[in-house]
Amino acid sequence: MPRFTPFPPWTWEVPAALNIGVACTDRHLGTPTEQQAAMIVEDDTLGTSTITYGELAARTSRFAQLLRNLGIESGERVLVRLPNSIDYPTAFLGTIKRGAIAVPTSTLLTAEEVQYLAKDSGAAAIVIDNAAWRAMGASLSGGLRFALLCGSGDVPPVPGVQALDLELALDAIASWDPPAATKPDDPAYLVYTSGTTGYPKGVLHGHRSLIGRTPAWTYWFDSRDSEAPVDKPAEDRIVHSGKFNWTYVLGSALMDPLYRGKTVIAHEGRNDAATWPRLIAKHGATTFIGVPTIYRQILQKTTLGKADVPTLRHCMSAGEHLSDEVFTQWKERFGLDIFEAVGMSEFSYYLSQSKFRPIRPGSAGFPQPGHDIRLLDPQTLAESAAGEEGMICIPESDPGLFLRYWNLPEETAALKHDGWFFTGDYARYDEDGYLWFLGRKDDIIKSFGYRVSPYEVERVMKSHPGVADCACIAEEAGADKRLVVAYVIAQPGSEADPDELLAFARKHLAAYKAPKVVYLARDFPRTRNGKILRREIAPTIATARSSRD
Repeated sequence: MPRFTPFPPWTWEVPAALNIGVACTDRHLGTPTEQQAAMIVEDDTLGTSTITYGELAARTSRFAQLLRNLGIESGERVLVRLPNSIDYPTAFLGTIKRGAIAVPTSTLLTAEEVQYLAKDSGAAAIVIDNAAWRAMGASLSGGLRFALLCGSGDVPPVPGVQALDLELALDAIASWDPPAATKPDDPAYLVYTSGTTGYPKGVLHGHRSLIGRTPAWTYWFDSRDSEAPVDKPAEDRIVHSGKFNWTYVLGSALMDPLYRGKTVIAHEGRNDAATWPRLIAKHGATTFIGVPTIYRQILQKTTLGKADVPTLRHCMSAGEHLSDEVFTQWKERFGLDIFEAVGMSEFSYYLSQSKFRPIRPGSAGFPQPGHDIRLLDPQTLAESAAGEEGMICIPESDPGLFLRYWNLPEETAALKHDGWFFTGDYARYDEDGYLWFLGRKDDIIKSFGYRVSPYEVERVMKSHPGVADCACIAEEAGADKRLVVAYVIAQPGSEADPDELLAFARKHLAAYKAPKVVYLARDFPRTRNGKILRREIAPTIATARSSRD
């Protein structure tokens, strides 16, 4: 039996009517929070921009009215391709206020990629900065009816698309209709993630997703008022290192803090390791949210510590596994733990470490209360015992779960059935109830009859002082022969030796888990969000190789 007192029971309170755009803006009207800064954007080129909750409520209502005036109906899709800016929550939340579906996209996408998303989603409009529209607008015609342009400059014509200067269009709207009376299960936003066919697939979320993430506010965040009061200004000020288009950031740095009436500080432009401590200090931020790479860079490339960020009291991480070394060094330098969470495009940060229980480095922590996470055999639905691996499964009744895959009914049916969503991710619980993430079945390496989790190997390798990052994969070594191998990025200034690293692995891992070969590399192939693309790792990226097999 676990040694810890069970978390208190959780009761879902999903209202009959719910609109994310309203909940994040209009909800605060008539309260002291109305005059508080909702968002501050530090832009290297444009300087500092600030918008209060009252201003954001009016601006998003104007945007919703603009969509109505253009004839964009409830349920139609609006692509949002913008850098971090005040225009981002304006377009994202304003679209949702209208009852339309917001489709966040990355500014790193090429014209061809944006065209695919526009076509697949059937988008009626795109909100895009002027310079990007000039560069790719001509490639995006053929489905889009409107382009709402942000930033200065003329409005370049594109055949078949009515392009408008967003600021001028918003200024012309003096009054607006009430927001759409949406329900929790109505669609609100559509995010795209990597698909098994090589094309991105759309993941459709309902308004209820906002309620589905509420346990995280108590059991991952560290808010001073976790009951979401609206009758007093917030104490929390949040800096996030990511871009709003990423599901992780959409929740933790846009929807969730705004719903709670907090102040979000975002950045746009070139950043280095000192950017984030500087912003925390300048704005008196209490919470920093990032990815392990950012924490690692701050530790490696600056000498900053707790005295430089005196207001900071809570640190959070997701997106990839946080190494024991980074966790320990951050604690030593800043006096703060980093609380890690696990989520996915279909179900945001539902597993996390919590201030209510000791952190076990390497573990994903616990399912947050309200999320009845089971480890099941996908064939028999039998539940795994402590210490046994099983697929992470989520009840279809969980309000945080996505609605369906966009235009992919067969894939939806394949993964949502028998009352569960089958994530494809495997994990195990230990005897105390901590969950240890193992990854997808196709990530788990079968070598000489043994099953090896690459995450376990990586965690151990990253504990070596000369290792900055590590990726463990399987390497084909002949017919039915697969080797566990590790690719390592050395710490700056370290003279890492692959043979010495191999010996280290063999000392700290069971023989069947230890890599048979260690490669050195300068960097790994990654997604635009910085996640390692394991399937693209090959000896061609190596700069050195261990000599002993």
